[in-house]
Amino acid sequence: MSGLKRTTEKNLMIFSGRAHPALAEAVADEMGVKLVGTSAYEFANSEIYVRYEESVRGCDAFVIQSHTAPINEWIMEHLIMVDALKRASAKRITVVMPFWGYSRQDKKHRGREPISGRLVADLFKTAGADRIISVDLHADQLQGYFDGPVDHLMALPLLTDHIKAKYGDQPLAVVSPDAGRIKVAERWSARLGGAPLAFIHKTRRTDRPNETVANRVVGEVEGRMCVLTDDMIDTGGTIVKAAEAIMAEGAAGVIIAATHAILSDPAVDRLKNCPAVEVVVTDTLPIDEARHFDKLTVLSIAPLLARAIREVFEDGSVTSMFDGQA
Repeated sequence: MSGLKRTTEKNLMIFSGRAHPALAEAVADEMGVKLVGTSAYEFANSEIYVRYEESVRGCDAFVIQSHTAPINEWIMEHLIMVDALKRASAKRITVVMPFWGYSRQDKKHRGREPISGRLVADLFKTAGADRIISVDLHADQLQGYFDGPVDHLMALPLLTDHIKAKYGDQPLAVVSPDAGRIKVAERWSARLGGAPLAFIHKTRRTDRPNETVANRVVGEVEGRMCVLTDDMIDTGGTIVKAAEAIMAEGAAGVIIAATHAILSDPAVDRLKNCPAVEVVVTDTLPIDEARHFDKLTVLSIAPLLARAIREVFEDGSVTSMFDGQA
C-alpha cells in the first residue's frame, strides 16, 4: 500500500465539440484552463469518431457543444463525446448545451406527433450525462425531461444591461412576440425600470412551420423605443412581422433582442430590411461572417457559462447567480 498514492482533489476538464469551438475556447479562457485535446472526424460513411488525447479518469467533465445546423450531426457528436467520457471513467459528466436542440418540440400539438425535446434528454441520460447546463430554454418543462439536475441559465441580465446602457435615456416599452411569453416580458420590464408591457396577438399555422398569419399589438407602444424580445430567431418571419406591426402603431423605434440566433435563411435578409434599429443576440450559436450585418450586435455568453461551470464544479449555487434578478 505504501507505493499507492490516493488523492481526493477534484479535477475539472472542459471538452469541446466541433460545432462552435470559439465559444468553448472563450469559456476555457474565462476559467483560465485549456480545452482537453480531442480527436474527432468522420468515416467515409459519415459515422463520427471521437477520442480524447489524455486520461479523463476521475475527472469532473464539462462537454460543450452548440446544437446548430447541421443539428443532427452535432447532437450525435455530443452524445458520442459523453459516451467516450463515461467509458473512460470520468467521475461526473455535465453536458453544456447553450441551445437545447429540438426544444421547440416540447409537447404534442396534434395526434401522432413526437416530443423530441424529451427524446434528446433521454438520449443524453442514456449516454451517461449526470447534469445539463443550458441557456434560455424555449419551454420551462424541458428541465423536467432530464432525469438529473438541469441548470437553466438566463441571458436576461446580459441583454438588458446592453439595452439600458444604449437606450436607457429614452422612454422604453417591452413587447412580447406572443401572449405566451408575457411572464418573460415581465422580467424584462422589471430589469428595464418598470417599462410598460405590450404583446403581439398572432395566429400560427399548425400545419406550416415558421409561419404566422395575423399580427395585432395589444398595449401602448406609441412614442416609445420598443424592446421586442424572444428566446430565438430562426427564419425571422415572426419577429419581423411583429416589428412592422409595432412601428405601424406609432412606436419611436424597435430593438429586437433574442438569446439564440439560429438565423436560418432568409432571416438575415429579413432582419437587414426590417424597421428595427438594432438586433441584439448572444453567441450561444455560431454566426459566421456571411450572416453578420450592420445592425447586428453579438454579446458573449462565455462569462455566464464559465461562472455556471465554476459553481457546479465547486458545489456552489447556480441559482445564486440570478438571485435578486427579476
